[in-house]
Amino acid sequence: MALTLFDTDEYRPPVWKSYLYQLQQEAPHPRRITCTCEMRLSSCKKTSSGLPLILHYGGKQTKVLWKRMEFRFCRPGWSAMVRSRFTITSTSRVQAILLPQPPRFHGMISREAADQLLIVAEGSYLIRESQRQPGTYTLALRFGSQTRNFRLYYDGKHFVGEKRFESIHDLVTDGLITLYIETKAAEYIAKMTINPIYEHVGYTTLNREPAYKKHMPVLKETHDERDSTGQDGVSEKRLTSLVRRATLKENEQIPKYEKIHNFKVHTFRGPHWCEYCANFMWGLIAQGVKCADCGLNVHKQCSKMVPNDCKPDLKHVKKVYSCDLTTLVKAHTTKRPMVVDMCIREIESRGLNSEGLYRVSGFSDLIEDVKMAFDRDGEKADISVNMYEDINIITGALKLYFRDLPIPLITYDAYPKFIESAKIMDPDEQLETLHEALKLLPPAHCETLRYLMAHLKRVTLHEKENLMNAENLGIVFGPTLMRSPELDAMAALNDIRYQRLVVELLIKNEDILF
Repeated sequence: MALTLFDTDEYRPPVWKSYLYQLQQEAPHPRRITCTCEMRLSSCKKTSSGLPLILHYGGKQTKVLWKRMEFRFCRPGWSAMVRSRFTITSTSRVQAILLPQPPRFHGMISREAADQLLIVAEGSYLIRESQRQPGTYTLALRFGSQTRNFRLYYDGKHFVGEKRFESIHDLVTDGLITLYIETKAAEYIAKMTINPIYEHVGYTTLNREPAYKKHMPVLKETHDERDSTGQDGVSEKRLTSLVRRATLKENEQIPKYEKIHNFKVHTFRGPHWCEYCANFMWGLIAQGVKCADCGLNVHKQCSKMVPNDCKPDLKHVKKVYSCDLTTLVKAHTTKRPMVVDMCIREIESRGLNSEGLYRVSGFSDLIEDVKMAFDRDGEKADISVNMYEDINIITGALKLYFRDLPIPLITYDAYPKFIESAKIMDPDEQLETLHEALKLLPPAHCETLRYLMAHLKRVTLHEKENLMNAENLGIVFGPTLMRSPELDAMAALNDIRYQRLVVELLIKNEDILF
């Protein structure tokens, strides 16, 4: 059976746009304006301390073996700046102090004086002490035929905004690139997100429906008269194998949960292009953001336009416990976290008649072992009776998983509605409100809650043996599945009784609500 693939649906690699990269190459280079004036002492005074000292400047070291002295420089601004960097010492009368190389710090000079020094070239810069606010420092930078002044800060790294740099030179280099590109290409940058190439790059393409699947004829149960070893037979067999692999997960009917990207500011080593708009990501550091779950690289402004379709990669999701629930199920392509499925299967296979099930605690060290086994081995973790004979260890591991979720199973957004339902006295209205609350949960959270409540309902069917009814299970699981978004400890404490009631209602009405 011959199949024709339509050229229009073939994947075409995106064309990475080089305009912003070219602009970065054209940006002015930093040029430090050094101060050539000699630093002279106008007075000095001995102090009681006499410790030896290492003087650091410009990457060089000079050992000073003199007694420490208080000092002040003739030129305004020198004294405060130098004292903050090192101490000058001497045993004899000091006429002048010369540093190993001229510094870029120019003391307390006016804006007009700085402007005259920087007029020599674009990209020229110096550091001066502010005349308006003594004790603070200003980076003066020549750009666009004018001098721009920025308040300079230091907390172990240099910065004037959000980005922090190891050196002033790197700060100025990045600043000149940003100023140049945002000046030359302001209109271009504003329109970057209009025609994105996002659907044609990265994992998004891999998760699209294959072109050959769209146009493939329906396979009949009757076979072609050609021998299966013929050319068409081989092609069909190969194509069928590809389709089977591509649709394996779809056949399992796993729901397509929506997940937002977990973007973090990131420094890219070497040239990088945005996977949303295909434009260059400019700057020296923190050029854009990277999704910590799937690895998608985009501009910060483009990240606001990216759909909520994160498909976590297992190489980025390195643990099971303390991992966002939706992130975990999407990374492993499952309906629910494997911890929940595996623990519940193990509990139902050998623990439903165990007295005090979920109420009795297991040995904490062994519960921690189960946690580490899931983090290390995932679905291959061995939690069988051969490894953990006490079923309370498995119930403890399941409860610990829910307690460790960064976003609770019953999320902070949905929490107020669930608490509201518990306060309603009319049974019908109560169930209606509870049903509305369930709609506020993310799909993966709702599916996991449904599965857990069905399991707890089965636990209550063995109440005569395990002595655990819906009320008892509510006491155990209320604070485990729900956490108050309120920071007020007293308000959170008052909610505990309603949390218990919410879980009790979910268990008793599991067949109606889900």
